[in-house]
Amino acid sequence: MRCPYCQHDDSKVLDTHHDAHGGIRRRRECLKCKQRFSSYERPILATPLIVKQNGIREEFDREKLLRGIRIACAKRPVSAADIERLVGQVEAELQKMGKAEVSSRVVGDLVIAGLKELDQIAYIRYAIVYLQLADLRALRAEIDRLLDGSA
Repeated sequence: MRCPYCQHDDSKVLDTHHDAHGGIRRRRECLKCKQRFSSYERPILATPLIVKQNGIREEFDREKLLRGIRIACAKRPVSAADIERLVGQVEAELQKMGKAEVSSRVVGDLVIAGLKELDQIAYIRYAIVYLQLADLRALRAEIDRLLDGSA
């Protein structure tokens, strides 16, 4: 593992942790500059193609999903770890399905359910775009459903 500080190729592993998604987090120390850093390893599993509403198929893009969720959670008390966890859960759920293709609607449903649990304001921000809430009445109806707990 190359050191991100001095680019030296040798480091020693100080600590190893396994997460729920099969990933491995390793705490390392560079043998040259003695700086410490973390690396994260996760298995590369096949994710299905995402079928958009217009019929276009594209590869699942973890970074694209991460960006969208970060935008919804901007200036909210949601940690980067929580956002990463949500993206990991969505990706793991897609992999568990074992299908070659999945509708973008399925991805959106997984995200919206996760955001609802994570932060209600982030949920509303995401829902405005995802559910295509076109006016204030539609937005009010969604907020009312959220407040009633029936959304």
